[in-house]
Amino acid sequence: MQASVSMSWVNTVLAAAERAGVARERLLAQAGIAPAELAHERWPIDHITRLWRAAVHCTQDSGFGLKVGAQVGPGSFNVVSYLLQSAPSLRAAIAAVQQYQRLISDGGRFQMIAGETASWVVYHPRQGALAFSPHQIEAVLAAVVAFARWVTGQVVRPRQVQFSQARIGPLAGYREAFGCAVEFEQAFSGVLLDNALLDAPLPQADEQLARLHREHATTRLAALSAPADLAQALRAWMADQLQAPLHGKAPERAQAAAALGLSERTLARRMQALGLSYTAVLDAARHQAALHALAQADRPLGEISQSLGFAEPSVFNRAFRRWTGCTPGQWRQAARPPGEPSA
Repeated sequence: MQASVSMSWVNTVLAAAERAGVARERLLAQAGIAPAELAHERWPIDHITRLWRAAVHCTQDSGFGLKVGAQVGPGSFNVVSYLLQSAPSLRAAIAAVQQYQRLISDGGRFQMIAGETASWVVYHPRQGALAFSPHQIEAVLAAVVAFARWVTGQVVRPRQVQFSQARIGPLAGYREAFGCAVEFEQAFSGVLLDNALLDAPLPQADEQLARLHREHATTRLAALSAPADLAQALRAWMADQLQAPLHGKAPERAQAAAALGLSERTLARRMQALGLSYTAVLDAARHQAALHALAQADRPLGEISQSLGFAEPSVFNRAFRRWTGCTPGQWRQAARPPGEPSA
């Protein structure tokens, strides 16, 4: 299934370009996107990437992504906005974003890595055929901080912000967007927030409203995900398998087919129709499971490797370097909030 993005996020980019003096007609023409596509409910991920590239070209602004993210407000998150504003805490609101993020965009996902005094909100991009513009990543992290500010009603300053990519604009722009130290070319892209901020009660928390908004968001998510029932079931089965020790043996296709009540041939045919590869789905599931396992600082790396079905730790290391560009040990060390001791 093709990754896509909601028009609320598209309109956030268009509005930022218009504030910079670039008319949407010019921007769409530069991106090679027909104006009629603005009437669609969602865009393919590659469309939004083309729009970002065109916006940066037309504005000639090296801080464009940061400015887009800083302008994030309730209108940027469609139906999810109401759920976020009624959440009991910022941590709960971020958890809601994780659960319902597809309603905004499935061009990436968030991970929370909790520490003793602060927690990382890490962003893992999922690009399409086109490589994301680095401005897209900067906009997402700036949006995390802007979102924290409008949902809490406070001046939010992260402890630290870091990017896996190189710096693309002047340092002053990063200081204005985040109000803290920013590092580049790190193991992951994320924002480090104090636990006191994450767990403080939100001023507009309303359990009854949150329940109603959650029901509505769940209905919308189900409608959006309906064509991918097989893919979702397969991913859920893999996630369950990866939670139990696999002793160096990965979940097999025949086991998956049996668990889903299909023959192996039928499973292969249906996956092909959806444009899915069993190997690719397993690889993505292992990647996600590895990141969650490494967030548990007391779990030995050898145990994690075996639990994910890798025959040898060296094979796990190679796979993890392919996913993230660093080793599991380097990623775990980088994820530890500054000042906290190693496990």
